[in-house]
Amino acid sequence: MELVTITALDFEGCYRAVSTRDSRFDGQFFTAVRTTGIYCRPSCPAITPKRANVSFLPTAAAAQQAGYRACRRCLPDAAPGSPLWNVRADLAARAMRLIGDGVIERGGVPGLAATLGYSQRQLTRVLTTELGAGPLALARAHRAHTARLLIQTTEMPMSDIAFAAGFASIRQFNDTVREVFAVSPTTMRTELRRSPRADVVAPGTPGLLTLRLPYREPLDTGWLTWFLSAHAVAGTEQWEDGVYTRSLRTPHGHATVRLSFQPGHVRAELALRDMRDLAPTVARVRRLLDLDADPLGIDAALGIDATTGADGRGGHGGGRVFGSDDRSGDSATDSGTAGIAHGIAGHGFTPGIRVPGCLDGSELLLCTMIGQQISVRAAGTHVARLVDALGEPIEGPVPRLFPTAEAVAEHGAEVLTGPARRVAAIVAAARALADGELVLHSGRTADDLRSDLLALDGVGPWTADYVTMRSLADPDILLDTDLVVRQGAALAGIDLGDTTRWAPWRSYLSMHLWKTALEHRGALVREPSPQEAKTHD
Repeated sequence: MELVTITALDFEGCYRAVSTRDSRFDGQFFTAVRTTGIYCRPSCPAITPKRANVSFLPTAAAAQQAGYRACRRCLPDAAPGSPLWNVRADLAARAMRLIGDGVIERGGVPGLAATLGYSQRQLTRVLTTELGAGPLALARAHRAHTARLLIQTTEMPMSDIAFAAGFASIRQFNDTVREVFAVSPTTMRTELRRSPRADVVAPGTPGLLTLRLPYREPLDTGWLTWFLSAHAVAGTEQWEDGVYTRSLRTPHGHATVRLSFQPGHVRAELALRDMRDLAPTVARVRRLLDLDADPLGIDAALGIDATTGADGRGGHGGGRVFGSDDRSGDSATDSGTAGIAHGIAGHGFTPGIRVPGCLDGSELLLCTMIGQQISVRAAGTHVARLVDALGEPIEGPVPRLFPTAEAVAEHGAEVLTGPARRVAAIVAAARALADGELVLHSGRTADDLRSDLLALDGVGPWTADYVTMRSLADPDILLDTDLVVRQGAALAGIDLGDTTRWAPWRSYLSMHLWKTALEHRGALVREPSPQEAKTHD
């Protein structure tokens, strides 16, 4: 089998991860074993293959392109996604985010190329060189994963699954499942009843899927709990008894998601109007919760160790298996990270903090503009009024969808209250979104998006940075103009004047400082760390 050479992967680093079955690297690369024709995740419990028999690839699609089939023991397609698609800002990374959102299924390779502003030929060349597979092969890998989820979580007929997963024909669906998983679709469904899969809870009722969304531990659930519950908008979101529920628009209709944090995974109940929206919905939920982050690597780069909550001495931090073409280099100095670690650890730092993303970029922008210079609670009241007046009614635990940009542009001035200039700015932003003058999608570069946002009336640096950070899941935006972040920095004794010191993880530093200030105010009750909980047992 001929493999595309991926120079960005470090063989020794990858082999060490495989030898120790290090689950932190699941999804960051894949192990292809020549003697068996199988590809696995790094933590696969099988016997470690000999050096001479393995190659390492950055995507499952690259392994499938080379003729390897997925290991039926470790299910490499069910691993958390690679954090590189957020850390890297190059064409390949932006294309991967859009492919995960189903752009090729809806518009083909021409649609993907046009969205990114490149020719099809140039896009294919870059993806093949960087990722070992072209856009069609990458999309095929996503379709195979979606097909497996539908086979194992629903009783849908196989013909319906084929088209819901994005396959052009039933024959293509059958051939792909056999090639990727080495079993027929019918056999795969039968096997589930004998051995439940790690990412599947059980076949659900019609129209409802229940999945386990994996993540790399640790996960600061206390931070995400506060963030989701504090920003929940009545009518379209709710937080109740540890479950976050919300509605969202999807490419072919709408969906309702119910999320709860469980040990090692997030339980996700998805009610989809159209099963073709499964993959985009899962991708958006993962971005919302930042589930593909590498928390140990990030904490280590900031000088904080997950096993001690201190300055990284005596514990294990994140490792690197990628070369210098990514943005996750050793950019933090020892002196700089030691200062961060000492300051944050002294104020109850909990490892595994995440940067919350968003489910809809347009909604994020409008909500952020409404909430400028007022409290989170007051902003929720104003947004809830907008949802109640202009949101589309739906059936389910949350009764409405967030209003479309068109609805806000047409009727927002009649509903929104506050300074006339701010209301006019919000309506103008909605009009720009509705007319296509402003485009918000995960394939944009941070610099271009920030520039477009700053061109809007009523949008300043803080709003532009905050929306860019969350809509693109950008890990490297320091919210140094945010009052709460600055208060957290003062409490932790950190000077925000040197804005480049903590690259490329400045967004995570912002969240640490934000949380520190909120805990100091008593607005956020810190959950005990695993070490503290163990001490008190």
